[in-house]
Formats: sequence, structure tokens, C-alpha cells
Amino acid sequence: MQRPAAEVGRSVLVCCYTSDRWNRLSSAIEAASKQLTHSDELIVVVDYNDELFDRVLAAFGDVALVAPNHHEPGLSGARNTGVEIATRPIVLFLDDDAVPSAGWIDNLAAPFVDPGVIGVGGYAEPDWATGSAPWWMPDEFYWVVGCSYRGLPEGRASIRNPIGCNMAFRTSAIEQVNGFSASLGRVKDRPAGAEETDLAIRVRSATGGEILYEPDAIVHHAVEEPRMRLEYFVKRCYAEGRSKAILARRVGAGDATSAERSYLRTLAAGAARRLGQTIRQRSLSPLGQILVMGLGLTVTGAGFVVGTVATSKEGRR
Repeated sequence: MQRPAAEVGRSVLVCCYTSDRWNRLSSAIEAASKQLTHSDELIVVVDYNDELFDRVLAAFGDVALVAPNHHEPGLSGARNTGVEIATRPIVLFLDDDAVPSAGWIDNLAAPFVDPGVIGVGGYAEPDWATGSAPWWMPDEFYWVVGCSYRGLPEGRASIRNPIGCNMAFRTSAIEQVNGFSASLGRVKDRPAGAEETDLAIRVRSATGGEILYEPDAIVHHAVEEPRMRLEYFVKRCYAEGRSKAILARRVGAGDATSAERSYLRTLAAGAARRLGQTIRQRSLSPLGQILVMGLGLTVTGAGFVVGTVATSKEGRR
């Protein structure tokens, strides 16, 4: 796609698929639109939902370019549609249930003043439906609900990949690797992932650029009650393992699991810390979190093994 010669500003992209998130989607669009400068643009891509498309167009057509997904159904296809529409050199991705804090656009885009930076990820604060996390939920596993987790850097630092609800990439870099892979990522409510990791690895390999974590770029990511159940935790961990198996086949096991190897040290430190709390406080809650950490690690590993076997069989066909 030929880009205009004089590119300035940022493209903010919001992808949506269900009217069930209308209030949150509206808040996200309104909060982002207030941060736009005259050089920026806001794009909303609706994933195969005509009723929602009409509703978004009627409510926000004056502040955003609203378009239907014309690629494969799912988040990856919707994002690729938005990137093709974008006319600015940087695309900021915002989930339909993530509301940006003041200054989000400027903070997330700031690191791009360095031409060596090709991607930036921000901080995703969980907005729990019940006001707080379930007692059993370890903060090392907040990635299960799409939020920032213990183990991420405390300040600006290099990372392998950002969290999808709050990230930005150079438009040209995304185009260089032909966008997000439709073989990965969420479709409707299917709890899959890793499409951001896949894109980040391919972009970094193709350009030699750096991806940074910028914790001052903050969004408040909704965590609804169904995602606060242990059942969802298990399903999401298993899906992540299978997604990482597909990713390993696409980009190699070294890149696909590089962050996970250091993450194991984070889990070990978290288990030791909670064991001390159990002894000092004589409370079973920290011990329960240790058990859930073990469960999450085991289920994710099982998903990876099953996914590896499945992808190997496909590769032999």
C-alpha cells in the first residue's frame, strides 16, 4: 500500500466484535479521542458484526474512521485491516475493553523518537469486576486476563513483546512482515493468544529494531467475572501453551520461549515469597496461590506439549 509522502501523527486502532462490551468500548473510544491531536487519527474496526458496525458508526463516525474487518474473522484479521487503513507512521493498538489513562497516546508514542525503536508496550492495569482480584490469583499470572504481571520491568526497558491491549508499532515494520498471523490469536471468545509475540519476534528479526516497555503508558483493562474463575484460568493457560507451540514452529523454539525461561525464575521467587508469608502469617491464602501457580505452569506446559505434537503431525502431512 502506497503511503502519503508526508506522514505525521499517530493512528489509534480499536478492534471490536461484540455489543456486550458497548459501555467499555464507548469509554475507550471517548478517552482516546480526547487525546488526539490534529495530526492523529482514530480507527475502529468491527469484526463481522453488522449490528455493532452500524452502532459504532452512528455513535462515533464523527471522531473515528469506522470500518469492517475484511480479512479472516478474529483479532489478527481485524488488526491487519486497521493497519492497512492507517495513514500514520505509528499505530497504537487499544483493546475494546481497555480505557486509556490521560497522556496514554503521548507516553506510548514517546519512545519512537529513537529511530531504532520499532515497538512499544505499555502497562495494563486490571480493572476487576468485583473490585479486587480473586484471592487465589497470583499477580505473576495476570497475563491470563490480559494485564501486566509481576516480573515485568519496573521502568522503561527492552522486552521481547508487548501486551496486546496496549502496544504500538511502526506501521512500516508491520507491513514489512505482512502483519499479524491469522493462525494465532483470539477469535470471538476463544482464549488463544501469542499473535503479538509472533509479530514482535518477526518485526525485530526483519528490522533489527528494539521493542521497549513504557510503564507510564497506562490503560485500565476490564476483567469481567467469567474471567475471574479458575475454570477460565485453566483454559487460558492451556490455550497459551498450545499457541506457544504454534509460535515455536513458526519462529523457532529459542525466540518463542525466551521470555518464558526467565519467567520461571519469577515464579520460583514468587513461590518462595508466599511460602514465607504462609509461615509468618499462618494463612492458607499464600499457599493456595502457590498451588495455583503450579497448576498454571503444569497446564501451560501440557498445552505446549499437545500443541507441539499436533503441529508436528501437520508438518508431516
